[in-house]
This record gives sequence, C-alpha cells and structure tokens, in this order.
Amino acid sequence: MSNKQTLPTNQTKPLLLLTLTALSGEFPTNQADRLGSSTYMENVVKDLKREGLLRTYYKDRLRGYRLTAKAKALLLAAYPDRFDFFLMGNSETNQPKSEITRRLRLHRIAESLVTMQGAGVLIFRDEKPEVFYPESAQRISPLRIDAPAFYNSREVKELGTEFVKIRGARMVGVLLTGSNAFAVYNPGSARCRWEYKSEMRTKALMKTVLCQQRLAGQYAPDAVQGILLGGSMEMAYELLTGQETGQRNYFVLDGNYDNFHYIPNNHDGEVILKILCDAERSAELQSVLSENLLPRTTGSHIENDGFDRQGNPVLFAHTLDLPRIARFHHALQLQGRSGTIICFDFQAEVLKRYCKAQVSFETISLKKYEGRFLK
Repeated sequence: MSNKQTLPTNQTKPLLLLTLTALSGEFPTNQADRLGSSTYMENVVKDLKREGLLRTYYKDRLRGYRLTAKAKALLLAAYPDRFDFFLMGNSETNQPKSEITRRLRLHRIAESLVTMQGAGVLIFRDEKPEVFYPESAQRISPLRIDAPAFYNSREVKELGTEFVKIRGARMVGVLLTGSNAFAVYNPGSARCRWEYKSEMRTKALMKTVLCQQRLAGQYAPDAVQGILLGGSMEMAYELLTGQETGQRNYFVLDGNYDNFHYIPNNHDGEVILKILCDAERSAELQSVLSENLLPRTTGSHIENDGFDRQGNPVLFAHTLDLPRIARFHHALQLQGRSGTIICFDFQAEVLKRYCKAQVSFETISLKKYEGRFLK
C-alpha cells in the first residue's frame, strides 16, 4: 500500500478488513486472525493505521477497530451500492455508540459476518437480492435466492413497521439458502438472555414475510429454522444439559424451532455452515452416511436417519441440530434402547458427555471430509 488517497487492492485481506468493519460498525480485534495468519494480519492493521484508514477504539476493556472518515469516503466513492446503507447518516454502523452493550452487539454481528464470509455466503448488498425492502416499496420482478445470502439485523429492519413487532429480539440476522431460512443468533461466549415473546414473533414474522409472501414460491411453510453461533463447543453442552440441571434452556430446546443448529465461530463451524447452505452437498453426505443402514422410518417413535442391522436407531448429528439430538437422547432413555450418533470428530466429546453410555458414536474426520468434498 502507498500513502495515496486510495483503497487497498481488490480481493485482498486489507480491503476485506475495512469492508467487514464498515458492515459491522466496529470490528473486534480478536477476530482479525480469522482472516489470515496472526503475523500477517498484525502487519495489515499497522499498514491501514499508518495510511489513516483504520483506528483502534478501546473502552470498558473492549477493543475494536473503527473506520476513519478517510476510509469511509473512499469506500463510498468506490462502492456506493455496497456501502451507502452502512456509511451514510446517523446509523449505528456509521456513527457507532460508546455503550458497551451496543458495542458488543456490533462485535457479534462482525463475528457472524466473518463466519458467513468464510463459508462462502453472500454478505454484500450489491451481490444479493433485496428481500427485506420496506413495506411501501414496490417490486415487480419475482425474488429468488440462488446463492446463500446473509442479511444482518440492520438490513432486516428495512421491513419498517413490521420490525417493531420483534423489537427486543436477539437475532443478529437472517441466512437465506435455496431451501431454508435461518434466524441467526450469536451470543459469543456468553449465555444469551432470550426475550421469549420477541423471539416467537421473530419466527412468525419470518414465516409470514418469507414463506407466505416474498419467497412463497421457493420456501415451504416450515422452512424457517434456527442457527446459534457460539464461542466454543462447550456452549452446545450447556444448552443440551440446561433442562437436566434445572437451568433455563435459553429458548433453543423449548420446541419453538424443530431445527436449531449450533455452529462454532471458527473454521470448523464454517465447514458445517457450507453443508447447511448447500442442499446437494448435504444430500451427498447423507447418502454416504446411509450406505450401511436400513432405511429411515418417519412413523417411528424415535428420531432417526436410519437403523443399523440390529434395528437400533441412528442419528446424523453433523450439523449439531440440538433439538433433534435432545429428542433422540430422551426417546432412547424413555424406551430403554441403545442408538448411534454419527458426527464430526470435533463434536464428539461434547455429545459423548451429554449422551453418556446409552449412545455409541461414529465420527467423521473433518479434515478428510474437506479434502474429499470441499476441494
């Protein structure tokens, strides 16, 4: 980079860091290493600061990167369709506040954007369909989601008066794929305090707006699912054991969503997200896992993806669908049966602790899966 009034080159990590900071308002410093090696990103940050494009904001022991006025002007001039929404007016992304609660939310959105971008999900406004347009706006051409796209909570708020109904919801955005809509939550490493009624209204609004109105020709009535992005696999264990320990299960296992997937905010999670976003890729993996199993039965009194040769149920848990795993585990306990869970190797330890001896495990090497299916 030089000292000229220019942005970093396209398709580079420096420009990506500036872009993610623009979309979130404040980018957590501890997420920069997810964009490249620690040493490389440290030099990237130094260069961006030296050129007057990035600055560090530190308060309440929370450290983040914010854009300078110079960086905003350059981004707006170069990519107006991408950044007008985020870098104009009194928006929280253009003029982020100093309160720690608001800053933490910006950090969670930034973290979610990194995970989505790492999984190949579209995050830029000029590359995805305008789904959450205001009620007053008119759209002539039909909408269709041809590639996975993530809309953060600020973009969802474009719905206008409809969004007032879900004020207080903890959702950080909506992920739309070819066949499903996912309400996305990201409490980081902290336990999320659910606003129960707001979250129920969120699901109802997503079903109405997406499944019955704007994408009715693409989505089935039950297409809305949940995704919980978390700081570590330990949070998945806490959620699964919440009912047994007398603690709140934080909405995930209340039965409001039949499917609620837990995805860690790291490379492992990005791989799982790729599977969730691609119906063909998901079906291919399911087919491989089903090769030695008897067919799945829908009328069974236990959740299953097939049965082994002894007639014991088998569950595919590689997307960490927590309600399905809980239903499978509880049904085995009630019926005094044994079963098998198939999951990725990095998920096994937590699930073994939860299920104990009643369930046997078969694991898939994440590294080998990537080498074979994600080349």
